[in-house]
Amino acid sequence: MKIKTLFFSLFTLCLFTTPPALAQRLGATWGTGDRESEYYKIVNIPIPKDLFLETGSFEILPDGRLVVGTRRGQILLISGVFDKRPQPKVQEFASGLDEVFGVGYRNGAFYVTQQTEVTKITDLDGDNRADRFETLSDAWGFLNYHEFAWGSRPDKNGDVWVVLGLSNSYHYRAPFRGWAFRVTPDGKSIPIASGIRSAGGVGPNEHGVMFYTESQGPWNGSCSLKHLKPGGFMGHPISFEAYPLAPNMGKKPKEPQTGSRIHVEKKNVPELVPYAVVFPYRKMGQSISGFRVDNTQGKFGPFKGQLFVSDYSTSCVMRTTTEKVNGVWQGACYPFREGLSTGILAVQFSPKGYLLTGGTNRGWPVRGSKNYVLERLEWTGKIPFEVHEIKIQPKGFNVRFTLPVDPQSASNPQNYSISNYTHIYHKFYGSPEVDQGTIKVTKASVSADGLNVQLDLEKILEGHVHDFDFSKVLSKDKKPLLHTKAYYTVNEIPR
Repeated sequence: MKIKTLFFSLFTLCLFTTPPALAQRLGATWGTGDRESEYYKIVNIPIPKDLFLETGSFEILPDGRLVVGTRRGQILLISGVFDKRPQPKVQEFASGLDEVFGVGYRNGAFYVTQQTEVTKITDLDGDNRADRFETLSDAWGFLNYHEFAWGSRPDKNGDVWVVLGLSNSYHYRAPFRGWAFRVTPDGKSIPIASGIRSAGGVGPNEHGVMFYTESQGPWNGSCSLKHLKPGGFMGHPISFEAYPLAPNMGKKPKEPQTGSRIHVEKKNVPELVPYAVVFPYRKMGQSISGFRVDNTQGKFGPFKGQLFVSDYSTSCVMRTTTEKVNGVWQGACYPFREGLSTGILAVQFSPKGYLLTGGTNRGWPVRGSKNYVLERLEWTGKIPFEVHEIKIQPKGFNVRFTLPVDPQSASNPQNYSISNYTHIYHKFYGSPEVDQGTIKVTKASVSADGLNVQLDLEKILEGHVHDFDFSKVLSKDKKPLLHTKAYYTVNEIPR
C-alpha cells in the first residue's frame, strides 16, 4: 500500500469512528426532547426482573400478543403490552436460537431469521411452545459472531427477504457475506442483490417495496435507507466473489472507482443502487436499524403511511418518506423523537396506535444506557407543527406542513436556508460532507389552505443531500416548528 493511501486510511478511520465515551456525548441530538414529550410521550413497559430482554425483532399475533425475537436466541410471547396500564405476562415460545433479527407469523407458523438460517417454527399441540423447527434456508456461510443476518416478515407471497452483513463488517470470509436472499415458503433460496456492508433492518417501505437500512462504513459515506433492488449492487464490491455461486445474477458488475461519487459511479456501473435516503451522520443518527410503516390510520398522529426508522447509537426514532423519480427511489428524513432508554434495534406499530421500541445496550456505546428495556411511544392527541413531507418538483420542492403556516413568513424566500453536500464513495470508512454549497430559494408560494409551500430553487443538484433549515417559518398562530431541519437526497430530478 502506498504511504499516502495508508495515511489517508488511518486518518479517516480515526476521524469517522467514535471512541465509546465520545460516542455517547456526540450522538445526534435535536435538543427538543422536552417539547417532543408534549406530543409523543414515552411509556415504560414493566417486564419481569429476571427477564434479560434484548430485543432484536417484533411481530404481533392475530390475537394481539406481542412476539419478541431476542439477541439471546429466544422467541417470547407477551400479552398485555398494549393495555392502557400495561402489566405484561411473558411466555417463552422457543429458545436456543442465535440472535433473532427477524420474526414473522403466517398461516400458523413463525418464520424466524437467525444468524445461520431462516427457520420455520410450529406449535403442533397448541400449548404455546415450539414443537417443530424446519430449516428453510442456510444457503450462506457463517464464521464470525459479527456476521449478522436480518430478515423481513413474510411478504404477500410468503417470502422472507434476508440481508447478510459482511464478516466483521469489512471482509468476505464466508459464502454470500454481503448478499441478500429471497427465501420462499418451500425453502428456495434466491440470491437477489450483492454489495451490502452492515445492515440494520429489512422490510417494505410505505409503497410496499422492499428496502433495507445500511450503516456508515467502507463504501458508505453515511447511514442510509436503500432500495433492495433484485439484481442490484448495493455498493460494497468485496462481495463480488460470490457471483459464481449465483448464476441467476449474471456476471459480476464492473468495479466502482474508489474516491468517486455515487451519482457518478451509478452511470458507470449500471447495477449500482444509490442511497434512497441519506441520514447525515450525527445530525440524524449514527447506526440506523429497524423500521416500520405507520399503518395505524391516524391513531399515531398526523404521519400515517410514513416510515419510522430507529437508530441504535443515539436511541432515537426518525421519520422518512420516499418517492420514485425517473425509476429511481429517493426521499427525505426528518427528526421525530429522542430520549429513549436503550439502543433501538426494532420498532413495531400496534393496532391501538402505539409505536413499540426495543433493543439493547450491549456491544456498542449508546446514549440510552438502561438494560432490558421495552418502551412505547404514545401520541397525546396534540398535533405538532412539523414539516410533514418534502417532495421534489422539476424546479424545486413542495413542502407540506402538519398545520397551516403563517403566510407572511412562509412566502418570504429569504426565510429558507438550503445547503447541499454529498459524500466520497470510497473503500475507506465513512466520509466527510464534501462538494458543499448553498442553494438560493427564488420563490415561495403558499397554498390557499396554508399547508403547502412550493419552493422554486435556482438549482437542484443530482447526487446531493439538500439540507433544509426552516427555523424562520412560523405557524399561522406565530409558533416555531418543533423540528426545523429536514434532509432530502436527490438521485434524480423530475423530467
